[in-house]
Amino acid sequence: MERLVRLPHAERARILEGIAPERRAGVARDWRWLARPSQLPPEGDWAVWLILAGRGFGKTRTGAEWVTAQAALHPGARFALVGPTAHDALAVMLEGESGLLVVAPDGMRPEWRATRREVRWPNGAMASLVSAVEPDSLRGPQFHFAWCDEIAAWPKPAEVWANLRMGLRLGERPRAVVTTTPRPLAFLRQLQAGDGVAVTRGSTFDNRANLPPAFLADVHAAYAGTALGRQELLGELLEDREGALWSRDGLDSCRVAEAPELRRVVVGVDPPAGPGGCGIVVAGLDAAGVAYVLADASLSAAPPETWARAVASARARFEADRVVVETNNGGDMVEATLRAVDLALPVKQVKASRGKSARAEPVSALYAAGRVRHVGMFAELEDEMCGLMLGGGYVGPGSSPDRADALVWALTDLMLGGRKAGPGVRVLGH
Repeated sequence: MERLVRLPHAERARILEGIAPERRAGVARDWRWLARPSQLPPEGDWAVWLILAGRGFGKTRTGAEWVTAQAALHPGARFALVGPTAHDALAVMLEGESGLLVVAPDGMRPEWRATRREVRWPNGAMASLVSAVEPDSLRGPQFHFAWCDEIAAWPKPAEVWANLRMGLRLGERPRAVVTTTPRPLAFLRQLQAGDGVAVTRGSTFDNRANLPPAFLADVHAAYAGTALGRQELLGELLEDREGALWSRDGLDSCRVAEAPELRRVVVGVDPPAGPGGCGIVVAGLDAAGVAYVLADASLSAAPPETWARAVASARARFEADRVVVETNNGGDMVEATLRAVDLALPVKQVKASRGKSARAEPVSALYAAGRVRHVGMFAELEDEMCGLMLGGGYVGPGSSPDRADALVWALTDLMLGGRKAGPGVRVLGH
């Protein structure tokens, strides 16, 4: 439908004229015609379809349409409709503007029996509304299918889910659809990694054709560039781990729109030992002793000449005073690689005597003391920072926190024993 409305008027009219008049209204209500590809069931023999998406993506409509289709295909089937509370299940999943009572086509409109908390379709299919507040209510009943809405908001998701899965034992292929805005829950991470789980991801902005422009503008202005925005709008499953050196909320609190006049700027570099990624982070220091992270120019994988040119480019763009590069793996060859692309590059070699997490701990303390700011959001860098653990260890994305290590080298040089700031003042160009 979205592709159709974007077509020139003449082409759109030609397509519509090809549909018999008595079918046009039906086509305009047909979910297979209206849905985006990400709202249609994935292929394959999945047992759980997990939809992790931002608010306004169309998760409720997707769940309601899936249940409606299964009810039509399986007369007499039994469904569980599980919401965070009894009120949520009724107000959103059933009576909401995208709920089951609204999306039902003519001839398959279900009846809501409030006293029994049941939905019944004309062909004998039946659904029970269940509150996730009452895990024991799922002990005993059996189901062919289930729709679980906002599972990340359930008070006891693991317990309720376990009871539900034990009850999904009717028919040849019991299945469940889970629609939720993600939250950093261990249960949700385990669910998406389970066997037979198909995962669909999406953002608020995927559904921009059906959302008011004013709403989209407001949420973008309020939450773009924040961890909350990544979670609630972009539908990303972020993780705050107990014992991590940095937290999402902490990083959000140190975010600023721009840097003031800076007295020093350095580029921290964690070069690859082999064909892996290269961490390249730019940071500066102001006259008050506050550091500003200015850019993450890291590369996920690149040959020596490519990452060396990226370092030289970052240094030139921000007119950095020096390039601080770790040389544990490669020694003078690392500096030689950099000078091959820029002979005048001001390189300072540093060697690591401790692990990445141990080196990061003093820098984490600078953040806790309010002495570091991020100019904007650096999602991949911040994901790595939140994966460095107190006392050692790394549980973030990838095998090594190259970006975070480059940040640590830059801030260590600026604030923890590097050359003291001189009397000069600089203004960064854009």
